[in-house]
Amino acid sequence: MKYGQFCPIAKATEILGERWSVLIIRELLMGGRRFNELQRGLGDISPALLTARLKSFEAEGLVVRRRISGQRGYEYFPTPACEALLPVVIAMGEWGLCWQRDKLTQDDFDIEFLMYYLERSIDPSQLPGDHSVIQFKFKDLNDQADWWLLVDGEKVDICITPPGRDVDVYFTTTTRTMHDVWMGDRSYRDAMLTGDLVVEGEVALTRRISTWLRPSVFADSKRAPIPEQLVG
Repeated sequence: MKYGQFCPIAKATEILGERWSVLIIRELLMGGRRFNELQRGLGDISPALLTARLKSFEAEGLVVRRRISGQRGYEYFPTPACEALLPVVIAMGEWGLCWQRDKLTQDDFDIEFLMYYLERSIDPSQLPGDHSVIQFKFKDLNDQADWWLLVDGEKVDICITPPGRDVDVYFTTTTRTMHDVWMGDRSYRDAMLTGDLVVEGEVALTRRISTWLRPSVFADSKRAPIPEQLVG
């Protein structure tokens, strides 16, 4: 869409104002490189629309596409112009924390999206040894309540069936509680003291969860103020 204005906000919006565009930028900046990785982080976007947006970004100089060596398909790399959008995306997220958090509904707590970001948040260098298994059991889910994160060297994968390996850390909680803790709305200590989160496993891991399961980039961001009618 062209706005026919010289305003730089209008020119930026011509590229970023289309549906899904900012979220695709988010995924590229968070490390998504292959088409299926980008699609996992975006959820309901159609393959055709994602393809169209990536082609548009390539034409606008936001993305460089490189063929995967020895394989079919491509990898997508953010250019400096795309990387310069990181503070913009962070600022949008912080605005959302302050002014849109009260609009969250149960439908927003998508388990696949949550697990994908928990997978991205694992820091294998902070886990002893080359192999670890972390299991999550979500009490609020009837279907697919159990999820596993498998850490092998520097690689982290999601598994939805028992991996046949000893589990190092167990999380028993709800989708909302795990979201709140990872996002920084609650501390692990608070969630565990109230019984909303039970963590079991090797003490060396359960005592320092936040070192190997990195919190959201918004964990320390300012939250929405408490409405006056709720104060006191």
